[in-house]
Amino acid sequence: MTPTTGTTASPPLPVEPTHPCARCGRPVGPGVGLCEFCNPLGLRDVASGQVHGSVFIAVAVAIAILAVLARLSIAGIGPFPATVDTVVPSGAGLAVTLTVTNEGSAGQTTCRVGMAGDTGVGTAAFVTTPRIESKETRTFTAVVTAFGAEPRDLTVSCRTP
Repeated sequence: MTPTTGTTASPPLPVEPTHPCARCGRPVGPGVGLCEFCNPLGLRDVASGQVHGSVFIAVAVAIAILAVLARLSIAGIGPFPATVDTVVPSGAGLAVTLTVTNEGSAGQTTCRVGMAGDTGVGTAAFVTTPRIESKETRTFTAVVTAFGAEPRDLTVSCRTP
């Protein structure tokens, strides 16, 4: 019989937490952005304030560009003069027939239907018009439930987007 030698386990080596290098993905220690292969001269990393500032500026510029594009996409639409033609009961609401004219380029708008004499702060219903071509007048009917089912005098105001 041969003698057996017992193996003793060596204590585990402490492992420093790491994260991937920003360029190549090799593990680097905390507080370091680039490994020694990607940054052989050992230059300082960019401060987190610089990174956050750059991101903030990029987001602000993107928002400004989107705002300008949104404004350009609706430029020239409207104004939309409108009138209420008829108001008749329809189920739990009122069927309101509106006539809307587009005095600008083709598009659609949202109209506020309110009670006659309302100053713009009372009960209202909002109706989106169908697409109205330039210089065209469209008549359409929408059912609104905000005023109940009893016919009443209503007014309409359509806004330019």
